[in-house]
Amino acid sequence: MNDLDVLESESIYIFREAFNRLDKIAMLWSIGKDSNVMLWLARKAFFGHVPFPVLHVDTNYKIPEMIEFRDRVAKEWSLPLIVGQNTEALAAGMSPAQGRVNCCSALKTEGLKALLAEHGFTGVIAGIRRDEEGTRAKERVFSPRNETNEWDFKDQPPEFWGQFKTDFAPGTHLRIHPLLAWTELDVWRYIAREGIPVVDLYFAKNGRRYRSLGCAPCTGSISSTASTVEEIIEELETTKTSERAGRAQDKESEDAFERLRAAGYM
Repeated sequence: MNDLDVLESESIYIFREAFNRLDKIAMLWSIGKDSNVMLWLARKAFFGHVPFPVLHVDTNYKIPEMIEFRDRVAKEWSLPLIVGQNTEALAAGMSPAQGRVNCCSALKTEGLKALLAEHGFTGVIAGIRRDEEGTRAKERVFSPRNETNEWDFKDQPPEFWGQFKTDFAPGTHLRIHPLLAWTELDVWRYIAREGIPVVDLYFAKNGRRYRSLGCAPCTGSISSTASTVEEIIEELETTKTSERAGRAQDKESEDAFERLRAAGYM
């Protein structure tokens, strides 16, 4: 087995453990590269299909190509897709003009909380990685939240030698992170090996491409000539720019992203 085989095996084990241990779970799908890899792994773990709902929180500000990709892949892979949206906040005029962190909190965090409460999910699988951002480095594979989905990053259960705590007090909501040990380079190498489809926005056009995808007003492109998966891998092997350098909400304050995640952000 090579390193990708080991990562794949561990992620599939986490999927199956979560499905076996938790009563009612779902999986987040942001339409980005990480969640597309996660979908691929879920289909491998359960022999070609996804046996739990796939959730997408639509902020109404996603880049149009992302929504087109979502609808096409959901149909092709017969995904049990549920789309949620904080229509009340949108009707009240919520937008990045009210502050990017405020907007993320209302349209993503509160939108997700409402979706989880509506369907009674006790756990949700998310495609975060430790190397992506400092706050996410504090996460666990099985990460508890309180009754309102808030995360106490100062009080996390230990996880040693692949042993995960899955028994928690009633009312505890869990976030499960099968890709936590993966790196950005691992993700792209796995995409190349498996032929996993991704949104075309990742590939350079006219000297620009997206390295991380989110809402259109808050996501910037980077200078790049990488127009294939192989060229992206080559670029990442030498880059000194952080993956989320183009995400505007991370720059509003030093602890902006940590506050978002503590409140229940994905």
